[in-house]
Amino acid sequence: MKKAAVNKIGLIAGGGEYPVVFAREAAAKGCAVHTVALEGAADSRLEALSASIKYFKLGQLSAPIKALRDAGVEKAVMTGLVRHGSIFSVLSADLRAAAFLARLPDFRAESILGAIVKEFAKDGIEIISSATFLEHLLPKPGLLGRVRPGKLQEKSIEFGQRIARQLAAADVGLTAVVCDRMIVALEALEGTDQCILRSGELYRAAVAGQKVDQSKTSGLVVVKAARPRQDFRFDLPVIGVRTIESMARAGAKTLAIEAGSTLMLSRQELLSKADSEGISVTAFTA
Repeated sequence: MKKAAVNKIGLIAGGGEYPVVFAREAAAKGCAVHTVALEGAADSRLEALSASIKYFKLGQLSAPIKALRDAGVEKAVMTGLVRHGSIFSVLSADLRAAAFLARLPDFRAESILGAIVKEFAKDGIEIISSATFLEHLLPKPGLLGRVRPGKLQEKSIEFGQRIARQLAAADVGLTAVVCDRMIVALEALEGTDQCILRSGELYRAAVAGQKVDQSKTSGLVVVKAARPRQDFRFDLPVIGVRTIESMARAGAKTLAIEAGSTLMLSRQELLSKADSEGISVTAFTA
């Protein structure tokens, strides 16, 4: 897709900073953003950044599709946080959503989101890469901040990459927290931040009453990976300032993300926060 040809785009917005960053970047490039936003989750700042905005409830599919069609949208992106566990509370699905949910082989994120892409396509709305307008936020390999990981951290990063990729391949989650080449916590329904915080609790419980020589341990290492053959239309790995805040609370000092496929929201603020907390941030290649 040629960027110059995009003057109108749909935004299917969940919660968090991601949809706001997208809308801001799209608007800055002269693209009118027509937003369908998840009620109770989407950021209110989207109202000022959107040419039009309609809210929909979890479980509604016909309403957001109609809103984008009425706005003349032919291309759209899916961004933002929708808790994967929310599928358990979808009690008010409209007829179209209920029908497509009944056809799913399972309720993994990739299955659900892939089916949603197909439903929008039936009405002439193409879901495109959720990194559209945000390519500059996809990091290149190497050290991203000022804090460099040590040799012990590098060994745990290498181990964590393998675990995170296996986790992502199974469509369970995208984040693994390891320590000295041991698995501490794996992301599932709870999401990245809660996984990181849980790892801190587990680590503190494991070393309670012990005197830990910090020079002989990697400490907690957070690794975030993309799926094999990651579909850029949905569920990209994302980190932001909140990721660093969660790591600081957990006592984790090392973050490694997959280069070229992990979005770094508010990149400069994120790296500044990481530097101030003594957290190293690096990007690895697949």
